[in-house]
Amino acid sequence: MTTTTAPRQIPNRLTSPAARALKSWESLLLVVAVAIFLMNAMASPYFLDPWNLSDASFNFTEEAMIAFAMAMLIVAGEIDLSVGAIIALASTAMGMAMSLGAGTPLIVLVGLGTGLLCGAFNGALVAGLGLPSIVVTIGTMSLFRGISYIVLGDAAFTGYPASFAWFGQGYVFWVITVELVIFTIAALVFGTLLHRTSFGRIVYAIGNNATAARFSGIRVDRIRFILFLLTGLMSGVAAVCLTSRLGSTRPSIATGFELEVVTIVVLGGVSILGGSGTILGVVLAAIVMGLVTFGLGLLNVPGIVMSIVVGALLIGVIAVPRLIFKLRT
Repeated sequence: MTTTTAPRQIPNRLTSPAARALKSWESLLLVVAVAIFLMNAMASPYFLDPWNLSDASFNFTEEAMIAFAMAMLIVAGEIDLSVGAIIALASTAMGMAMSLGAGTPLIVLVGLGTGLLCGAFNGALVAGLGLPSIVVTIGTMSLFRGISYIVLGDAAFTGYPASFAWFGQGYVFWVITVELVIFTIAALVFGTLLHRTSFGRIVYAIGNNATAARFSGIRVDRIRFILFLLTGLMSGVAAVCLTSRLGSTRPSIATGFELEVVTIVVLGGVSILGGSGTILGVVLAAIVMGLVTFGLGLLNVPGIVMSIVVGALLIGVIAVPRLIFKLRT
């Protein structure tokens, strides 16, 4: 009787967790963030001032709050282009509540509630009626902002309570802003939700193959509706912070936010086709975007040039991986 010995298993170091981490998109973003930080420090003597660095956080925290929820929505194969308009409508609703004598707690609740209602409206049209999310949210983008213009016209709501300014202008400790704390908490919550819960695994499954997920017993439409709710809620949170920081409400508030939010999400490595992406990537992409815009601001670069940079980043992060794939094949 002969015995055979099983072949010795040689560990593949190229596919080890450490090797995969070093080759990941997040590692590249971290290198880019460090490089931009160093370039900004050399370009402007004011960049390394702690208070200036604190002010730099305002360039990405509000957009990033929405980007966390948007990332989950895009991973599931959907998109919401009405987030800027939701902020405008939520801010208008808060201004109306303030003009009627509401205090800070009620103003905040009105802002969050308006965001939730807008998210529910988008979710009902997409998940309930089966309409394409890009078409629905382009329509609601005009609808929500149009309501703000009807209510306000060329006027503005001002005179918010002094305590309301804490959300957008307050500091928790030294140079640590309230917005930065909210950003950190949101990153941890959405990171845990997407990567450490069954809900997150379901989101990935829907994004990879919604039909297979449906046949597996997953209530796809309910998950999509919840994701639109979360996006609306985070838009409401951003509306509270932005309105508090500006101290006023105009119908043009948050114009262009949808482009910046989608850019952060895609730059963070979330596939625009759905099915892949991480919250860590979105965090790093938000920091990169914030460093780029703040650095350009310190150099007195016009806002239109910043818009060109954001647009170029969006096109680049979508086109370059596709180009690399074509070259390889």
